[in-house]
Amino acid sequence: MRRLKFIFLTTLFLALIGSNALAKELIIAVAANFTDATRDIVPLFEKATGDTVKTSFGSTGKLFSQIENGAPFEVFLAADSKRPAKAEKQNLAVSGTRFTYAKGKLALWSVKKDLFVDAESYLKALPMKHLALANPKTAPYGLAAQQVMEHLGVWQQVQPKLVKGDSIAQTFQFTATGNAEVGFVALSQVKAWTKTKGAESLWEIPENYYAPIAQQAVLLKKGEQNPAARAFLDFLKSPEAVRVITGYGYGVE
Repeated sequence: MRRLKFIFLTTLFLALIGSNALAKELIIAVAANFTDATRDIVPLFEKATGDTVKTSFGSTGKLFSQIENGAPFEVFLAADSKRPAKAEKQNLAVSGTRFTYAKGKLALWSVKKDLFVDAESYLKALPMKHLALANPKTAPYGLAAQQVMEHLGVWQQVQPKLVKGDSIAQTFQFTATGNAEVGFVALSQVKAWTKTKGAESLWEIPENYYAPIAQQAVLLKKGEQNPAARAFLDFLKSPEAVRVITGYGYGVE
């Protein structure tokens, strides 16, 4: 009896050791607009796999610069398709792993109620003191905001009023705190805000006013031998992840 008990406990111990050994850790770089969605997706992935995820959020341009300079990221969730494709060309990413995980949507938003009724007329009149947007050179949502203002014919006139964030997260902060009366932000950020604070002034900008924001993910070379990195990319396509992604207002392919 004792011998059987010993064998059982030994087998159980080895099984536990084995399961811990199989659990992996991965490091992902995530575009700032996808912060809230990522914070919902990661626990679902960790529960399903036992793996652990470390995240780093920032503007797509700055994250890509870090990747070029050897940052230990294994998965890259960008806010565009340009940088993941460039990572492939520079042999920083694994060819054939790139895909669109979300289609971003841009919004004009303010914490002030009834700031505008006709958003296009409001922008053309330029009554605000400060208008926030992400840096168009490093943040795809900032470039989209520039394209909207070019479409409306106010890009040159608005220059003195612009407050540029390093990322869409900083841009949202400028707007949420009222340091800028209004800002171009990701619709996903507004969705996250309204879960607890309620809606304010919002214009969901027609998607034909700016180039499509195809947010692509790619497996980086540093994660090529990590099964958890590939598993995370697969999980982004799962029904559980897609529900989170669409819940934040993104489109999916």
